[in-house]
Amino acid sequence: MAEKGKDIFKAAHLLSENALVSIPTETVYGLAANALEVDAVLKIFEVKNRPSFDPLIVHISDINQLSNLVSQFPDKARVLAERFWPGPLTLLLEKRSIIPDIVTAGLPTVAIRIPDHPLTLELLSKLSFPLAAPSANPFGYVSPTTAQHVDDQLGGKLSYILDGGPCQIGIESTIIGFNKEVPVIHRLGGKSIEDIEKIVGEVVVMKHSSSRPSSPGTLSSHYSPNKVVMLGDMTSFHGKIDPARTALLRFKEYDAEIPKENQIILAQSGEVKEAAKNLFAAMRELDLMDVDQIVAEILPEEGLGRAINDRLRRASSSA
Repeated sequence: MAEKGKDIFKAAHLLSENALVSIPTETVYGLAANALEVDAVLKIFEVKNRPSFDPLIVHISDINQLSNLVSQFPDKARVLAERFWPGPLTLLLEKRSIIPDIVTAGLPTVAIRIPDHPLTLELLSKLSFPLAAPSANPFGYVSPTTAQHVDDQLGGKLSYILDGGPCQIGIESTIIGFNKEVPVIHRLGGKSIEDIEKIVGEVVVMKHSSSRPSSPGTLSSHYSPNKVVMLGDMTSFHGKIDPARTALLRFKEYDAEIPKENQIILAQSGEVKEAAKNLFAAMRELDLMDVDQIVAEILPEEGLGRAINDRLRRASSSA
């Protein structure tokens, strides 16, 4: 088990010594290291068992820091940053040589954002370097949304967990790059397509990658619990699976065929934002149930529903 607390000065000292610290954000908890130190970044890959071809997101506290880290800042990227930072939006920008290739998996672009969490923003403001920080979980597994989630999986491998309480959004940031002047969404996430298009007009949405992704968190199989995940409802699998050995992940209503204790409702209010906040914690809870498979309901394909469905599809891709 790792030490958990709110000591920003301790976290800053450990990070300056190239140690790993888990940090809270509004999306999920990150596994942070000095983004400019290769040896520190290597520890992230080792602890997560993350493939080196999967790039990392770099976190900063102020938009003015970008000039030292990136060589180009397109107009539409600047408009998005000014509108949505701090927040769950990551920009893919042409990197300067100060960013080690291990952070970007050798790609010419770096994924970068300002997280919207007071503890982490204060921590970043006290550091003289940015933080590389993917989600603080073993590679491919469900992302953590509480300090305890981090401790349960990686506690013995970390120096400190900065405990900022439950994450308020609960799914990772939206990642957007630019093909000349055209905005391209590489990963659906906590900032909706609709919100982005209001600012920069129509965007292109890329399908996720199955090998050497062009941005972090875009592999086709990801965010997966240990149990088989199947998408649909119980009528879709009638006669194919045993209802008594099945757990359900539902949007807002229980299924009458399955005992309630084997079901989790993401948002009894019917609000998609509530569903997003609860998604990863619910998947962890379902994974601990004494069942053989999880059947997950697809949400409406709008707003954050798209990002939730993206995570569910990738959780089920190996099934």
